[in-house]
Amino acid sequence: APEVVELTKTEKIPLVLHRKMRVLYVEDNMFNLMLFDEVMQTRNDVELRIAQDGAKGFDIAQTWLPDVLVLDAHLPDTHGIELLRQLREIPELEYTPAFMCSGDTQPEHKKAAQEAGFEGYWTKPVDIDKVFADLDAVANRTVFS
Repeated sequence: APEVVELTKTEKIPLVLHRKMRVLYVEDNMFNLMLFDEVMQTRNDVELRIAQDGAKGFDIAQTWLPDVLVLDAHLPDTHGIELLRQLREIPELEYTPAFMCSGDTQPEHKKAAQEAGFEGYWTKPVDIDKVFADLDAVANRTVFS
């Protein structure tokens, strides 16, 4: 007969709390940065870091390893597509979801971003509902542990 084990006390099972989604936003326009930051503060599941040029964005990404990349198309030192190419060379960021954020509404710009590996394209001024929906979609398929 199988042995019966009696439990004398209830073990507390630790609740696994997953960390916030790390979002890196690389944008040189201070107004856009402040606006995005303000909007992201309304979400308690997002930790936002910002950089004002590609080089600084790359430095932050290397050490902080964001879960989502949001890159402006026209940065002072590079183009968002080129920055994404560089970020993809960091092994941990090879498949990190990336979104282009740009004032360019031309279909060819969106197509170029898509071909470069951007998952989405947010035109400025950004549609907050769209941004949140895209971030929720990323969160729903990722465990931030």
